[in-house]
Amino acid sequence: MPKNTKSTNNNPEFEKLLNDNKYFQMPKVGDVVKGTVINASKNEVRIDINGVKTGVVRGRELYNESEEYGKLKPGDEVEATVIELENEKGEMDLSFRYAGQQKAWDYLRNLMASEEIISVKITDANKGGLMAKVGHTTGFLPVSQLIPEHYPRVEGGDKNKILEFLKKFVNQSLKVKVIDVDQKEDKLIVSEKAAWEEVQEKAVSKFKVGDKIKGKITAVTDFGAFVEFDDKMEGLIHISEIAWQRIDDPRDVVKIGDKIEAEIINIEGTKIFLSMKKLKEDPWKNLDKKYKVGDMVKGNVLKANPFGLFVELDRDIHGLAHISELSEKPVANLNEIAKPGDTLSFKIISIEPQHHRLGLSLKALKEPSSVKAKDDKEPIVKKAEEKNKKTKPEKHSVAKTAQTKKEKKDAKTKVKPTKEKKLQK
Repeated sequence: MPKNTKSTNNNPEFEKLLNDNKYFQMPKVGDVVKGTVINASKNEVRIDINGVKTGVVRGRELYNESEEYGKLKPGDEVEATVIELENEKGEMDLSFRYAGQQKAWDYLRNLMASEEIISVKITDANKGGLMAKVGHTTGFLPVSQLIPEHYPRVEGGDKNKILEFLKKFVNQSLKVKVIDVDQKEDKLIVSEKAAWEEVQEKAVSKFKVGDKIKGKITAVTDFGAFVEFDDKMEGLIHISEIAWQRIDDPRDVVKIGDKIEAEIINIEGTKIFLSMKKLKEDPWKNLDKKYKVGDMVKGNVLKANPFGLFVELDRDIHGLAHISELSEKPVANLNEIAKPGDTLSFKIISIEPQHHRLGLSLKALKEPSSVKAKDDKEPIVKKAEEKNKKTKPEKHSVAKTAQTKKEKKDAKTKVKPTKEKKLQK
């Protein structure tokens, strides 16, 4: 095919040929055109475009994000993007790079729409997740989209430890689903959890609430423990479902590797919730046989909170001594009353088995030393004694006055005979 070295705008014959060919319309820059490979080398690929125009792909435009342009040979059908309608040789400059990008993103959008599960290779890791290669496009697999088995349950959330944990997945292949594609933002998000949940849904369907399972603790967190059972199924035992007594840290009761029995108490989609305590009798059920309001008991202080002391009466029963029940006077510092590990005597002031609550009191053990006056400063008895003391001196004073009068009277009587004697003389 002869090469056209002139612009199509100045070549009436070429324009007539284009207009007469009903199967070919002159493309615009940015359009994707189809053609047949005439020849291919490492440096360039020539393409016949519908027998009307020759296009050429060269240099950096040979590199693409699709795999189909790797090993081209004459006769292969290809697509390319127009980057210039006519170059210095009269050929149409084309690009596999842009066409490949478009095909790659179209492929990714189709994957997301179809929800197909694909295998991807992990190429790198950072503190937020993993880099995954989908075809020639690099996507991101966030930590939150990992399956429970691969989730980095690092105590304290240390980011360096999380990164160290994630690096072990580099060069491994994982099953994922494409969940977000944005070509303009050059964003591709994949999810291992979404792919796992599809498989999990089928497996979960054979279980129901109330079923008993046997499994192994695979991870322990602040909020509970994860259990693996029945060939890679996983359930969560919340901290409140591990035991009947109050638990501050699940690690105090269970540890990784423990073999346990539990009951399924809820199923939400692919999430299974378990309970260990359901398989044990509720110790609060027959609490009245053990404790009664008014009993004096000894308890071990487990924890001090701003609102009071948590006290262990026995392995299963814990009570609360509210801060208002610790002393007659306002308590500014609980450590002045008790600290964890102390054993103290308490009085039971309330029992609510249905709510698993038991109230304790320290101040109820103390009896007042004497009856107080209204001003709460001195005993009434003492005041009465002092009143009596004041009264006695007054009575003594009256008697003394009477005695004095008598003495004066007697004195007058004694004076009279003396006067009479003087007159006789």
